[in-house]
Amino acid sequence: MSGFDSFNTEFFQTSYSIDEQGQAYDYGGGRPYGRQYGGYEYSQQSGFVPPEMMQQQPYTGQIYQPTQTYTPTSAQSFYGSNFEDEPPLLEELGINFDHIWQKTLTVLHPLKVADGSIMNETDLAGPMVFCLAFGATLLLAGKIQFGYVYGISAIGCLGMFCLLNLMSMTGVSFGCVASVLGYCLLPMILLSTFAIVFSLQGVMGIILTAGIIGWCSFSASKIFISALAMEGQQLLVAYPCALLYGVFALISVF
Repeated sequence: MSGFDSFNTEFFQTSYSIDEQGQAYDYGGGRPYGRQYGGYEYSQQSGFVPPEMMQQQPYTGQIYQPTQTYTPTSAQSFYGSNFEDEPPLLEELGINFDHIWQKTLTVLHPLKVADGSIMNETDLAGPMVFCLAFGATLLLAGKIQFGYVYGISAIGCLGMFCLLNLMSMTGVSFGCVASVLGYCLLPMILLSTFAIVFSLQGVMGIILTAGIIGWCSFSASKIFISALAMEGQQLLVAYPCALLYGVFALISVF
């Protein structure tokens, strides 16, 4: 047994001592966990905190006056320097009552010189009102023809758009053609208004209808000539316009 004890003593050689059990061990490599092996005492630690989060930024503000991390923006920076410089809402929508009135006077006065800069605009507010007025007068005469009015208008505008682009050097937009033809429908409203009270199937009605067709076609051709710089081609433009307004006249008479 003495040989066995000497063998164990030589084999299990260590520097461990029982007296060191009461000492605290640092398991965290310098971290403040503070666990004591003998007394089982632990420090209250909520969790692991990265070292970069432990660094606090210095406070540069003053009491009751914190530093501003953003620059406040005013309403003028979003909507412009001044609200008075913005155009009116009707002008942004393309509705100009002054231009509408000038175009109406140009149609009502066939001998008046048309302003090409005003006529070469896509203004559909006036034509829509005149189309509704024409359909309303037909309705008062006992003719429900709203579908025919809009259908013939669309086909006529498409045909005139193709024809004018072939004849003119500058070209024209579909909206401009629809605007001009719609404004020149105004004399046809007068014809449909007469049809409410009087019959247009007599001799006087035929003469009045022919005069209204000539009025509409002459006004439309005058505007197209001035807007597209088509000098000497007014009769060529007036002929298809007369065919279009002749269809509207037939709806009014019959």
